[in-house]
Amino acid sequence: MNTRNSCYTYFKIVGNFNPDNVSKLLNLTPERSWKIGDLRRNGTKYDFSLWEIGRCTEYDIEVENQMRKTIFLLQDKIPLLNQIRMGNDVTFTLEIVPTIYVGDINPCLAPSLDVIDFCYATRTNIDIDMYVYNSDDE
Repeated sequence: MNTRNSCYTYFKIVGNFNPDNVSKLLNLTPERSWKIGDLRRNGTKYDFSLWEIGRCTEYDIEVENQMRKTIFLLQDKIPLLNQIRMGNDVTFTLEIVPTIYVGDINPCLAPSLDVIDFCYATRTNIDIDMYVYNSDDE
């Protein structure tokens, strides 16, 4: 069955920290990052830092597979992530952003135990921003 449903996932660190230090400590290059005081496109300044990695846009009806792909690069870095968390004013979040059309097959949004274990070990929040549309919507 063809579906219009989609989902993407990613891991982010938000707060008062230097993203360059995070990249260096984790030995990873983020997909997006900025520092407090960097300029937005509209000319205002960010009042928080961001470090983002693991964006997975390959839709899988079992979204736990996307979550696993997102945290894959971070699985062996739990002690380093905890060092970052304890040494800075930051929040870790695993973002899950499904777009669902009524009448299409609904995705399974339940995280697997290995994802839950990672989130527990790093004190990572799981945030689901769901967008639901009528079947008639384009």
